[in-house]
Amino acid sequence: MAQQPLRVLACGDVDGKFDVLFNRVRTIQKKSGNFDLLLCVGNFFSSTQDVEWEEYKTGKKKAPIQTYVLGANNPETVQYFQDTDGCELAENITYLGRKGVFTGSSGLQIAYLSGTESLDEAIPSYSFSPKDVSSLRTVLCSASQFKGVDILLTSPWPKYVGSFGNSSGEVDTKKCGSALVSSLASSLKPRYHFAALEKSYYERLPYRNHVVLQESPQHATRFIALANVGNAEKKKYLYAFSIVPMKLMAAAELVKQPPDVTENPYRETGKEAAVGKHTPASQEEPACQFFFDLNEKQGRKRSSTGRDSKSPHAKQPRKPPQPPGPCWFCLASPEVEKHLVVNIGTHCYLALAKGGLSDDHVLILPIGHYQSVVELSAEVVEEVEKYKATLKRFFKSRGKRCVLFERNYRSHHLQLQVIPVPLSCCVTDDIKDAFITQAQEQQIELLEIPEHSDIKQIAQPGAAYFYVELDTGEKLFHRIKKNFPLQFGREVLASEAILNIPDKADWRQCQISKEEEETLARRFRKDFEPFDFTLDD
Repeated sequence: MAQQPLRVLACGDVDGKFDVLFNRVRTIQKKSGNFDLLLCVGNFFSSTQDVEWEEYKTGKKKAPIQTYVLGANNPETVQYFQDTDGCELAENITYLGRKGVFTGSSGLQIAYLSGTESLDEAIPSYSFSPKDVSSLRTVLCSASQFKGVDILLTSPWPKYVGSFGNSSGEVDTKKCGSALVSSLASSLKPRYHFAALEKSYYERLPYRNHVVLQESPQHATRFIALANVGNAEKKKYLYAFSIVPMKLMAAAELVKQPPDVTENPYRETGKEAAVGKHTPASQEEPACQFFFDLNEKQGRKRSSTGRDSKSPHAKQPRKPPQPPGPCWFCLASPEVEKHLVVNIGTHCYLALAKGGLSDDHVLILPIGHYQSVVELSAEVVEEVEKYKATLKRFFKSRGKRCVLFERNYRSHHLQLQVIPVPLSCCVTDDIKDAFITQAQEQQIELLEIPEHSDIKQIAQPGAAYFYVELDTGEKLFHRIKKNFPLQFGREVLASEAILNIPDKADWRQCQISKEEEETLARRFRKDFEPFDFTLDD
């Protein structure tokens, strides 16, 4: 019988906002079922007086789930962690200790390191030293047949974690973070590594723990930094995942590489990391990029380097590919219902959806004939992203968030469906939950993929897939292997959980007259005009 995966929640800096955190956990468990444990990294307590804490300490209030926390990161909160070996702080809330390994009854192995890095001779009680890191590494790595740990918990980010990976946003991983944590992560090879303290959410692309063609394949590591609880910017502070303990997994299953895996960001030796050294030459200009972020200057540079730079005509627009036969969506085709077209760019155009879920349900379509996002040329991708960002601003100004999905299955021309959802209907988490829940009900494996990952690294040209992008940047992906319900995206959005218009799940039941379509198109063009970036060219 296959081992049931453990359901785990990880959380960033709580900063004394216990009620906010535990109420959110209760809401999640009510919707999605119970989780096995909650892991908290960063500052669990506030630097000021924690009034809320007294209610938990005295038993007046109780955490709804078994919660494990790291120790102090500053002198103000040392008072809460009297026992350096760990202890129960309140019912269902346990302090793990300064450093060590926690192994649950399931076999799940969690390595932890409390505090912030210190290289001083006199180590403060809220810090760890090179000696602490070395002893923790020795305890684990000296065990026979050591492969790695399931989870690593630290409060600081590992220095250089962004190297070879997707953008870490406002956090500069070359300057911020701990080189000792980098060294520890490199040695312990966790499957998941959680950190906090920077008040920022960052889910790095998974990275390898082996050198390709030189070492036997090993499992990949996923690094996730979480924001602070209840932050005003609505950055993600709670992360849910399922995991089967490493010791219970078959070797072949354990070492499977995710499609968007990158090189290891910690190329230097443990000794170099321990003293804070780094070899920038191997990091500044990575030989291989495993993502392509068009919002980054480096991303745009890349398309003009290497093979493309040899061509004197590299920057000239290419002629759009032509369809093999009649196409309803190629703009030059006589089959296109041109009265539905509401905006035309250089490489793409917008059109109202026929039988739309709402009057402002639109499609982003390439002017040339491309079957899917995976096959788009760089300049078309860039304009698609521009349309996506513009539509997001447009709908936000009208009190709506938008959901985008693509179904590359039994279709011949790329159609990016953009559906606005009034803010009053639901929050983004409800939309995400609705997609995942309805996918599970239909035995569809809908996976969450890193926000900055490129779909081209996950799906090959010609491969069938279904893809959802939420207004937060969160992405869901399903690789279609056999059959797939053609109206799935519409069915989810039309369901009671979101738009509550189940009778509109099939576009064929929503068609209106050409005159009504023309009226809606004129209205959209007029409303969209203040946001129209094509007028700036």
